[in-house]
Amino acid sequence: MLSKAVGLFFVLVIGLAIGSFARFYLVSWIGERVVADIRKQVFNHLIDLHPGFYEKNRSLEIQSRFTADTTVLQSVIGSTVSIALRNALMLVGGLILLFVTNAKLASIIILGFPLVIIPILVYGRRVRKLSRLSQDRVAEVGSYVGENLTQIKTVQAFNHQPHDRRFFARVAENAFDIARVRIRQRAWLTTIAITLVMGAIGVVIWIGGLDVISGRTSPGELAAFVFYSLLVGLAAGAISEVIGELQRAAGAAARIFELLQTPSEIPVETTANQALPETIRGDIEIRNLTFCYPSRPDVSVLKDLSLSIRAGETVALVGPSGAGKSTLFDLLLRFYDPAAGQILVDNTDSRQVALEDLRRCFALVPQNPALFHGTIADNIRYARPDASDEAMVEAARIAHADDFIRRLPQGYETPLGDTGMGLSGGQKQRLAIARALLADAPILLLDEATSALDAESEHLIQQAMPGLMSDRTTLVIAHRLATVRHADRIIVLESGILQDIGNHDDLVARNPLYRRLAELQFREDIGSRST
Repeated sequence: MLSKAVGLFFVLVIGLAIGSFARFYLVSWIGERVVADIRKQVFNHLIDLHPGFYEKNRSLEIQSRFTADTTVLQSVIGSTVSIALRNALMLVGGLILLFVTNAKLASIIILGFPLVIIPILVYGRRVRKLSRLSQDRVAEVGSYVGENLTQIKTVQAFNHQPHDRRFFARVAENAFDIARVRIRQRAWLTTIAITLVMGAIGVVIWIGGLDVISGRTSPGELAAFVFYSLLVGLAAGAISEVIGELQRAAGAAARIFELLQTPSEIPVETTANQALPETIRGDIEIRNLTFCYPSRPDVSVLKDLSLSIRAGETVALVGPSGAGKSTLFDLLLRFYDPAAGQILVDNTDSRQVALEDLRRCFALVPQNPALFHGTIADNIRYARPDASDEAMVEAARIAHADDFIRRLPQGYETPLGDTGMGLSGGQKQRLAIARALLADAPILLLDEATSALDAESEHLIQQAMPGLMSDRTTLVIAHRLATVRHADRIIVLESGILQDIGNHDDLVARNPLYRRLAELQFREDIGSRST
């Protein structure tokens, strides 16, 4: 019998080892798989959300949800759930053995379970709320760090470090205070659960001891029952600790699913019931367009704007800051939908077209060129990742970027830092122009495309502009009127209202706003030349 018992013991040890391996591997694999799927789903949703969402929410705080909260889920699903599964099996198995050993004493333990469950539920809710709040505070810490490191030159230029240290200390301490309260609640949850479970076991031992004294049960049966009770108690205590982790995960999951449930104000599929012509000419018609930004719903940025632009025409938008010029570009690209009115591209309502098809019609050169971490070649190819090396180099050559790129240590394979750090403003702008050229879209949007260029670079770009604009509808936003004097038409905007349309000479003669802008700028140009 001893040999059989020892043999059975080793069989069980092998089974335990195999089961532990399977539990750890499979549950950890599931945790990694679930978190990877969640991250992909969240990212895919975020990059489709309308820009207005990011006006109301800090991008770095959203990034914290994407990274820190999913890391919490990864830890809980990959590790905590494994521990919970093991202890749940131990708990169930221990309860079965308790009933097999002594049903009377096991029933007493079962009757005491509600005393354990109630505090777990009460404290569990508190831990969940505090976990959500704690994750919010952690997100604030991450957002503040990211914001300051991104703008590190400005921080150091203004000697703002002492203020930032004090402010960050307050943010970090707030996060610590919330975490401390959450930890205390979890500690109370574990303490109460273990106390009640072990207290119930003590009562059972006392009752069982009386049964042994009276001869109703044997000492061996009581010893076995006590052993199984300890297994049940330890498993219950471990599960009570795990519940705190699960509540923390629930708080993190709530923040993630809040992002997933955020609807986009620009419906993508539901309204895409028309198709653009196979060949886009580039006609644009704007009818009675009125728009307010979501963050400023009481301020009309554009007011009843109507405009027709013919294919191949070069149209300049001028006016003081806040006139609505860049907003019109946002509406053309359908980053927002207007409050009233229509935008038609080749006689097709832009709201009835799939976003991907609509935006394929445009190539944008923004005022502040957006460059990404990667090589120079990656950034030029951003509009057309499948473009050949020859096409990419030709676009850079036309944008007068090829010369300075070839002087870099690795040429087109030179890696760029975040936002193109290491390049001058003019170099960044020329890369953005090369990217727009490579897109080869029928409509070109230039938002102060030469604003960051020095005189020589601006001259080179101006020489390249005829080739860039050839056979394309071109809309140019310009504060420097010298760059748009030869546009086919110039549109004057003020406070979102169309003031006048004409060529440079006509507008100087009849439009007071345009004449004032021209007099100021050309006088400055003349003065700078004489100096």
